[in-house]
Amino acid sequence: MTDKKVAVVAIGGNSLIKNKEHQTVEDQYIAAKETTQHIADMIEAGWDVAVAHGNGPQVGFILRRSEIAHKAEGMHEVPLDVCGADTQGAIGYALQQTLQNELFRRKINKSVATLITQTLVDKNDPAFKNPTKPIGGFMDEIEAKRRQSELGWSVVEDAGRGWRRVVASPLPKEVVELDSVKALIRDGIVVITVGGGGIPVIDKGEGEYVGTAAVIDKDYASSLLAREIKADLFLISTAVEKVALNYGKPDQKYIDKMTLAEAKQYLAEGVHFAKGSMAPKIQAIIWFLEGGGKQAIITNPENIGRALKGESGTLIVP
Repeated sequence: MTDKKVAVVAIGGNSLIKNKEHQTVEDQYIAAKETTQHIADMIEAGWDVAVAHGNGPQVGFILRRSEIAHKAEGMHEVPLDVCGADTQGAIGYALQQTLQNELFRRKINKSVATLITQTLVDKNDPAFKNPTKPIGGFMDEIEAKRRQSELGWSVVEDAGRGWRRVVASPLPKEVVELDSVKALIRDGIVVITVGGGGIPVIDKGEGEYVGTAAVIDKDYASSLLAREIKADLFLISTAVEKVALNYGKPDQKYIDKMTLAEAKQYLAEGVHFAKGSMAPKIQAIIWFLEGGGKQAIITNPENIGRALKGESGTLIVP
C-alpha cells in the first residue's frame, strides 16, 4: 500500500445528524452530501480514501423501533450486532451515493463501494466483565430483571429515569475484511468501511466468528484500519475545527500542531480532553503514530480542505 497516497477519514456523528431537529433519513442524507463534498476535495487533490463513520444515534433509532414494534405487535427484536450491520448498509448507501454523485459532477472517474465490515474483539477482553455502554430505551425494574434472567442482559438503574441495558466496549483487534479493503484501495476504489467501529465479532475457536453484543469505538477501529493499511494520513472529522487544551475553561487554548510526545502528555494529564469525546480521538491517533503513522489531523468537515493545506485543524506528528 506504499505506492499510493492513502488516507483514512473517520467522520463523526455530526457529519450525519447536526442536531435534534434534523434527524430524519432525509436530513441525514443532506448532511452526508455536505460531508462527502469535502471528501471529494481530498480525492481531487490526489488522495485515495477509506471512509469510516459513527453510527450511535442510528443504532439507537433501530433499537427503539424494534422495542416499540415488539411491544405493539409482538415483532421479533433486532440483535445489536445486526443493528450495526443495518446501519453500515444505510449510512454507507447515503455516503456512497452522495460521494459518487459528487465525483461524477467533477468528472472524476472513481468508483465508491460500501463494505459491510466485521471487527474481531477478544472474548476475554476485560470490558465484557464490566459493561458500561447504555443502549436501547428505558425499562421498569421488573422488565429489566426479566430480560436479565431470560436473555442474559446486563442492566443498570439510570439516575432515577429507569433501567437500561448496558453492553461492553472492547478494543478492536482485527479488521476481518482487511484484504478486501486493501484490494479496493489498490484498484483505486473509495471504500466505506468499519462503520460504527465495525460489527463486533468474537472467535469461538478455529476461526469460527460469531456476532456479539458490544460497541466498538469508531475512532479506535479507524486507527487500527489506518495502521493495518499503512495509511499516510489519519484524519478525524468531528464537531470542532481544532483541538483545545483546557476545553471549555477560561484558559482554553487551541492547538495548531503537536507532537506524539505532547499528545501523550496532554492525555495523561487528564484535564484537557473529555472522556466521551476528544480523549478517544487523541488515543486513537497516538496508537496510529506509535504504529508507524506519519501524520494525523483533527478538524471539522468544512475545514478538511484547509487543514490539508496547513491552514486549519490540529496536525499531530511523530
